[in-house]
Amino acid sequence: MEFESKSQEDNYYMKKALELAKLGIGAVNPNPLVGCIIVKNGKIIGQGYHMKYGEAHAEVNAINSAKEDIKDATVYVTLEPCSHFGKTPPCADNLVRHKVKRVVICNIDPNPLVGGNGIKKLKANGIEVTTGVLEEEGLKLNEVFFHYIKNNKPLVISKTAISMDGKIATKHMESQWISNEKSRQMTHELRNKYMAIMVGINTILKDDPNLTSRIENKKTRNPIRVVIDTNLKIPTDSNVVKGKESKTVIFTCNNDLEKISILKEDDVDVYIAPQKEEGVDLKFVIEKLGELKIDSVLVEGGAILNDSLFRSNLVDKVKIFMAPKIIGGKDAPSFVSGKGIENLSDATKLEIKNITMIDNDILIEADVIK
Repeated sequence: MEFESKSQEDNYYMKKALELAKLGIGAVNPNPLVGCIIVKNGKIIGQGYHMKYGEAHAEVNAINSAKEDIKDATVYVTLEPCSHFGKTPPCADNLVRHKVKRVVICNIDPNPLVGGNGIKKLKANGIEVTTGVLEEEGLKLNEVFFHYIKNNKPLVISKTAISMDGKIATKHMESQWISNEKSRQMTHELRNKYMAIMVGINTILKDDPNLTSRIENKKTRNPIRVVIDTNLKIPTDSNVVKGKESKTVIFTCNNDLEKISILKEDDVDVYIAPQKEEGVDLKFVIEKLGELKIDSVLVEGGAILNDSLFRSNLVDKVKIFMAPKIIGGKDAPSFVSGKGIENLSDATKLEIKNITMIDNDILIEADVIK
């Protein structure tokens, strides 16, 4: 394939590497999504991506797939090659050993253990290095990883389905189904993408959900289930306790040793959290999840939990599926209820990033302005 410029060629192969990286969604957390393409004499001779947490990195998989010697080849990789021993050996050393000619990098690794050291090692061994190719696309792809590494806590995404008048259910608490089938399918894709899912105890008591990820014709990863349960009301026979599809973690302020012992028999982890006026200290929860190496949390309610999270300034992103329906009624619950704010100046401010039609639903995606 002929290219008009070196930058056009770099963009072309880096785009392919980014697409490869996406194949790791749902399998690599808390590691980043990484893709790698090896090009020699104008053709791709090897490619790979990081397939599973704790297993070989993208560069290793690409090298192992190579159809010929990669000496003097150009390597396109979406994240700076690691320079330290972790669960796998340093990828920068591997590229040096194979005597590649050039390495093109999308994003520099924010991990302090790497942070430019991989690039230094490559340059010190005479390898040409180009950085920042399709940088914004790479940052978007790995927003979870970059947030987690920089903040030592998970990216928190509040997701809901509402009617056009902001209701999540009727006054009789009927909520299935407000959004359409395609929107619901996207919800399961989000559950596969993010590492944990969080709900309040009222959601468990009302719906007894499984909180799993189900995508037709695709093997998915079920998120870790996080339940906020101030008074430890959770039924010991609920689906999130008895279901073995994924790990369940409960945060409570009730040190009922007998019930905690019963829950632990079902491999449920229970953490006693500090209590605030409205219940569990959610700042403690988010920090603890970070310590547990959980890099992202999809919050699916309920309305009181959403209120506490927003007022505590713990939400990073919002995804709202809005259905073309009007429910009405002062007793019909909204997306956020609870205590709320007293002054408009205290409202959570959002920057809308994307608006997408999902058949007849509207998906609004926004970042919380902090």
